[in-house]
Formats: sequence, C-alpha cells, structure tokens
Amino acid sequence: MSHTPVITRSGEGALLDILGTRTRFLCSAEQTDNAWSLMEVTLPKHSGAPPHAHPWGEAYYVVAGEVGFLVDGKPQRLAAGDFLFAPANTEHAFEGLSEEPARVIIFDAPAHAGGFFREVDQHVKAMPDDLGKMLEIGARHGVRFSPPADAQGAPRP
Repeated sequence: MSHTPVITRSGEGALLDILGTRTRFLCSAEQTDNAWSLMEVTLPKHSGAPPHAHPWGEAYYVVAGEVGFLVDGKPQRLAAGDFLFAPANTEHAFEGLSEEPARVIIFDAPAHAGGFFREVDQHVKAMPDDLGKMLEIGARHGVRFSPPADAQGAPRP
C-alpha cells in the first residue's frame, strides 16, 4: 500500500458528472495501490444507480438528505447518519429521495469504482440512448446490471 499521506480539501478531488449525479473522489484507487477508494456523491431527487452487482464491497454513509436503497430485493430508506454495507456480489441500487440533494460517502474495497465512473462520465450522456455504452462499460469493469424492476417485478428503491 502507498505510504504517501493523502489530504483532499473541500472543493478538491476529481469531480465527475454521471447522469446528473455529482461524484467527487476524496481518495482514489491510485492513491491506495487499488486497496480502496472513497467518494462523496451528491444525489438530486430520483437520481442514482439502477440495480446492479459487482465483485467488490461498498459501504454507504448518508451525510445529508434521504436515500432509497434496494439491497437483495429489499427496500431500505436511509437518512443522514445512517450506514449501509453491501458485500461483494450483492445486488443493490440507490436513489436520492429528499427534495434537497442527498450527500453520501461511498467506500469501495478493493478499489474498482473509479475506472467505471470515469468511463461512464466520458461516454454516457443520455439514457436510454446510451444504454448499450453503459452495459459495455459495466461488463469491462465487472458491473452486472439487473433487468429493470418492471421486468422482474422487484421494488425500486
């Protein structure tokens, strides 16, 4: 692991806009020898990630607002101060629920999310037009998207 301290000040860090969701990297995979990464995600109401799974774990800490999660088909509503851990290969989804954008700190280990998010930021601009691109990027990074909720009858977050 890297032995170089990392300090990311307010307003610093790589900032990505992923379909209206702002993602700021507080500590990237490159800074931890791919051991883990840490992101601050701002979720406007109804923005977020559809049901998916991947071979790394993710932890979510809600800093502000409310976020709806779907974890292994079970809906969960988390508010500021709440925490959720989704182990590797757990199907999960999330979306902002509050009128004011929610803020969430996301920790992934081992670090894999950064490469996926950077590619999506560069190549996916509008859904459903760019769905094929999203699925291809996901496949390259080990992200498996689930069929839409209405196709499988599962509740949305």
